[in-house]
Amino acid sequence: MRNSKPILLVEDDSVDAMTTKRALQDLNVTNQPVHKVNGEQALEYLRGKGNQKPCVILLDMNMPRMNGIEFLKIAKADDELKQIPVVVLTTSNGEQDRAESFKLSVAGYVVKPTDYTKFVEAIKTICDYWTLSELPDGE
Repeated sequence: MRNSKPILLVEDDSVDAMTTKRALQDLNVTNQPVHKVNGEQALEYLRGKGNQKPCVILLDMNMPRMNGIEFLKIAKADDELKQIPVVVLTTSNGEQDRAESFKLSVAGYVVKPTDYTKFVEAIKTICDYWTLSELPDGE
């Protein structure tokens, strides 16, 4: 990515988190991944003083304590957080999750491929897009 801001990975499954970090590393993405295991922890990080806002949030849907939809409802209602792009990266292929996510202004919805090579391709596509995309200044 063009900037040095971190990538916020909100994912409760440790294997999926490790796989995503590995894919970022394999793609030579230099943005530091910051991993949080649920929406509550992600909001705590995003609101924490001294924490750099991420360039993109990779968000799982099915998490304990606060799931992806609950996170989106809070984050997209917050003037300081709503401009941060969110890409849903999940195993959930449900139409209801997709529809609700887009109602809450996600930038994209990607169902995690089970094949690692295809997963890396999906992560590459996400990173390539955010490399080209012009984000608002600030934060």
